[in-house]
Amino acid sequence: MFWLTIRSGFTFQTKKMDGTKVMGLRNVSSICSLSEMDDHDLSRLLDKPRLNIERQRSFDERSLSELPVILTRGSYDNYEGMHSPCGRSGIDTPASWDRNSFDPHPIVAEAWEALRRTLVYFRGQPVGTIAAYDHASEEVLNYDQVFVRDFVPSALAFLMNGEPEIVKNFLLKTLQLQGWEKKVDRFKLGEGAMPASFKVLHDPVRKLDTIIADFGESAIGRVAPVDSGFWWIILLRAYTKSTGDLSLAERPECQKGMRLILTLCLAEGFDTFPTLLCADGCSMIDRRMDVYGYPIEIQALFYMALRCALSMLKQDAEGKDCIERIEKRLHALSYHMRSYFWLDFQQLNDIYRYKTEEYSHTAVNKFNVIPDSIPDWIFDFMPTRGGYFIGNVSPARMDFRWFCLGNCIAILSSLATPEQSVAIMDLIEARWDELVGEMPLKIAYPAIEKHEWRIVTGCDPKNTRWSYHNGGSWPVLLWLLTAACIKTGRPQIARQAIDLAETRLLKDGWPEYYDGKLGRFIGKQARKYQTWSIAGYLVAKMMLEDPSHLGMIALEEDKQRKPMIKRSSSWNC
Repeated sequence: MFWLTIRSGFTFQTKKMDGTKVMGLRNVSSICSLSEMDDHDLSRLLDKPRLNIERQRSFDERSLSELPVILTRGSYDNYEGMHSPCGRSGIDTPASWDRNSFDPHPIVAEAWEALRRTLVYFRGQPVGTIAAYDHASEEVLNYDQVFVRDFVPSALAFLMNGEPEIVKNFLLKTLQLQGWEKKVDRFKLGEGAMPASFKVLHDPVRKLDTIIADFGESAIGRVAPVDSGFWWIILLRAYTKSTGDLSLAERPECQKGMRLILTLCLAEGFDTFPTLLCADGCSMIDRRMDVYGYPIEIQALFYMALRCALSMLKQDAEGKDCIERIEKRLHALSYHMRSYFWLDFQQLNDIYRYKTEEYSHTAVNKFNVIPDSIPDWIFDFMPTRGGYFIGNVSPARMDFRWFCLGNCIAILSSLATPEQSVAIMDLIEARWDELVGEMPLKIAYPAIEKHEWRIVTGCDPKNTRWSYHNGGSWPVLLWLLTAACIKTGRPQIARQAIDLAETRLLKDGWPEYYDGKLGRFIGKQARKYQTWSIAGYLVAKMMLEDPSHLGMIALEEDKQRKPMIKRSSSWNC
């Protein structure tokens, strides 16, 4: 296969701000990972000020974002400062195209035009992008609103294009909405909850703009979004890293906003796990899909948000307590996830041989998982070399399904160890047809079918097999895959996926999702001109062409929590 044949060599070229070309490629070992970057003296290459949050610990994720050009298998060289030095060169053309050797694909200009049509203004200032711009759809529902999670790829696209103001406006406006009193059927939500979405209403007669926010009281299923607050923190760090502007994160209202979000998640209770207990429908999987408990998507976002907040919170009287609680939770959470959510060939074989009804601290089968509950499909799906974080772990139950977003965020946040990150990439390559197919990228695998579908989804007609969240293919996930590929030194995987997407996305009208085992059919209820499908493609494209953008969204391995875990069995083959 093409993406396998070029792994040993990759040529990349970029330019400095002064226009001089810099070759950023070295021929390196195919197993070089981010953890080996300590061997390179990168600090002397920096010519821009570093992010300096007033804290007593080192800003250790900084060095990842100070590297510009990705090399084979994760080795970096000549990275440009902590923020991406791109100003716009044209009204619809990202400046990054003028600084590298790539020619823009013909659909890129169309994508930017489509993205700009989705902009939402409040009192003359852009504050976000609507979820979809589908004039052909008879039912608007809430697709004309600005969703927090949906806006993230749009925000990254604007940041990469040197347009940070819209992102700043969005962060501040949603922060104001967080302060609203939130009630659902007379029940008051936690003070730190962020809205799922908001809508701007324009009164042309009174010349007045007003905002209506949805905290879950209008959502299908009436489920509040757990992930909105996490995405907000992650985006705040992305803005800070991209612009070098510390003042926004240091504002008292932003500091308070972070603390309120984390207070909801770090509250002590009866749970014996460091993971976060969540309901079905609380994340991108916004319908009943049997992810109740401890879904991988939320745990990975939780981990990433904790680390992002740790780098931005001040060491003042109010921040110190929060920082201490974050440190403790991160230590327990990383151990728990890496130990119990990780699955590779050796771990699957161990679970297959589990004994049950074990008591005391010496128990090996700590969650009392019955081996007979292991689904048949996993034995054929699991390659000898590779692995991933499974969907859920709770008493007497393991959800072995693959969820794309959670695994990509695990790589970007360094929740996954360097070995685990590479193993995830190995799995994607080994199971390309199942996870990528003809349109990137499967949100979950495999689909739930027949009687199990009736029980699990409640006979949800939108979540039939290989459709929507039940095994559908979502183009927005392309940006997450691309970022993960760059971080692990496997850009050829991302390029192959982008090439696939470019054959159909514009022609099909930028659908929300695709149906079928291979993602061959436009989703039966998919909106056209779905904003995050457009933005996800643009972010993937710009990130692959200028890997310095990775720094705004990725975190390096936390040396303080470097795991003492056995090497993945996928490396012993």
